[in-house]
Amino acid sequence: MSHSTFILGLIVNPIAGMGGSVGLKGTDGRNILNEAIALGAIPNAQKRTKELLQELTSVKTKLKFITCPKFMGEYVLEDLNYKYEILDHPLLKTYETIFDTSNQHTLTAARLLVNECNLDLLIFVGGDGTARDIQSAVIEKIPCLGIPAGVKIYSSVFAITPRIASSLIIQFLWGEIPLRRAEVLDIDEEAFREGRLVSKLYGYLLTPFNPDFSQWAKLGTPDSDLTNQERIAKKIVETLEKDVYYLIGPGTTTKAITDLLNQEKSVLGVDLLLNREIVALDLNEQEILPKLDQKAVKIIVSPIGRQGFIFGRGNLQFTPKILKKVSPKNIIIVSTKYKLMNIPNNLLRIDTRDHQLDEEMKGLYKIIVDYDELRIIEVK
Repeated sequence: MSHSTFILGLIVNPIAGMGGSVGLKGTDGRNILNEAIALGAIPNAQKRTKELLQELTSVKTKLKFITCPKFMGEYVLEDLNYKYEILDHPLLKTYETIFDTSNQHTLTAARLLVNECNLDLLIFVGGDGTARDIQSAVIEKIPCLGIPAGVKIYSSVFAITPRIASSLIIQFLWGEIPLRRAEVLDIDEEAFREGRLVSKLYGYLLTPFNPDFSQWAKLGTPDSDLTNQERIAKKIVETLEKDVYYLIGPGTTTKAITDLLNQEKSVLGVDLLLNREIVALDLNEQEILPKLDQKAVKIIVSPIGRQGFIFGRGNLQFTPKILKKVSPKNIIIVSTKYKLMNIPNNLLRIDTRDHQLDEEMKGLYKIIVDYDELRIIEVK
């Protein structure tokens, strides 16, 4: 690309990720959003957008944004003194607060940006629900990149973090990396209602690709992994300590532990185990925090398949407040060998929404991969 100024679209879903800390599984739909607000959820999409834009400061003079009014892009660009224009459409003038925004605003903005603006790249901030809206409006007409701010974020259209996204954007605009067809995934709601966690493919977007900076799509667990999960569960059950709280994160590998104990497990929730019994299901941050002062607490988590995230994807109930109170030595990571084998570069990742905490938590961790087998893996 030879032109002196790059034209970028920016759509911020300002309510993305609000359901995470309060134990909801997203913020798709007005009822879920209202519940998140009532539970004290705090917006984080503006902060994530700001992290990205601060990292792009070195090329600020080369960029011009076309964006939505107010909370969907304008305010954060204005705050950081970027060049921008605002999309003009009656629907985009109808929200006064972030809680008035909906997927109709995202769809309208995306259609305007793809059909009426000559963009070099469309950047959107949100989660899998936002990615689905963008995909349905854009299909594969222009390059797009997702900035992760939602709860699940299983799709491969996202950069690993907002800061890393800046490198992807710069490399793409300066012609150093290619585009790939990246999957837009979301939870299959019918399967979820039946207690199964299944990712469903909704389509593709053309996305700047660098294997070190681009997120991979979530990989499901094959049936062949079940016996491996059972052996891991046997090991965990044998080492459970008396009168210690175990916060058990989502996933089929962790569910194998509760299955072995004949205990219930919420599919996408964080559950509390004490003396081999589940004493609370599907806890949110406000319900977990008091437990940390009552007894010794350990966390059991499993990385997201292929993506390798142990915190920050699908388990935002483990907030920075909670993780700062639980020592890394009390974090038990379990993973089947198949899952580890399919994580690029054999690296695990953390994206807690607190950059300083992410840095502090980096290092080498023990991973239980079988009944009598450990791996030492770097988390970064």
